Amino acid sequence: MTAANSTRVLLCDDHEVVREGLRTLLSRHQDIAVVGEAGTMAEAIEAAAKAKPDVVIMDVRLPDGSGVEACRAIREARPETRVIMLTSYADDEALFASIIAGASGYLLKQTRGQAVVDAIHAVAQGRSLLDPDVTGKVLERVRRGRDQEDPQLASLTEQERKVLEQLAEGKTNREIGTVLFLSEKTVKNYVSRILDKLGLSRRAEAAAYVAKHRPKY
Repeated sequence: MTAANSTRVLLCDDHEVVREGLRTLLSRHQDIAVVGEAGTMAEAIEAAAKAKPDVVIMDVRLPDGSGVEACRAIREARPETRVIMLTSYADDEALFASIIAGASGYLLKQTRGQAVVDAIHAVAQGRSLLDPDVTGKVLERVRRGRDQEDPQLASLTEQERKVLEQLAEGKTNREIGTVLFLSEKTVKNYVSRILDKLGLSRRAEAAAYVAKHRPKY
C-alpha cells in the first residue's frame, strides 16, 4: 500500500516515550502513516487542522487541558477524523465524556500493540470500538440529563455551555478565551448572551446558578 492511501494517524500524548513507542509500533505497518505528533491540547488541535489525519490517538489527560475537549474540537472541525482515546486506567466518567465528544474508541495504555493497530484499522473503516451496551447507557444518561435540565440552561448553545462552565469556575474572559481558543472580545459577547438568557446580571451569580441547576445523574 502506498503512502497516498495509507491510514493517516496523529499521535497525541504528553509523554514523548509513549509517542515514540506508538510511532515505532505503527512504523512496522505499511498501511499506516504517522503524519504528526502533539504533546498538548493546543498542539493536537493545531496539528489535526494541518495534517488532516484519518485517526487521532488521543491521551485523555493533557498538561493544558483535556483530551476529551481536544477530541470535541477536532471532530467539530473535521467530522471525518476518527479519535481513539488513550488512558492509563479505566474511568467511567472519562468514557462517558469521550463518547459524547465523538470518540470512536477508548483504549488503555497497557493494551497490547496489535490491539492498537486493529483499533486504528477498525475506526478508519468507520467501525466503533465501543460496546453497544455502553453507548446505550451513555445516550440514556444524556437523555435523562436533558429531561431534568433547567429550561434556561437547555436554551444555551453548546459553545455557550462551554463558556458558562469556565465562567462558573471563576475564570476571566482572557482565561476562558485561552482554554476555548476564542478572542477575549468573543468571550465577552458570549458572557453577555449567557447572562441575558439565564436572567442574571453579574458573573458572580453564574457559579451558584450552575451548581443549583446542573442535572443530577
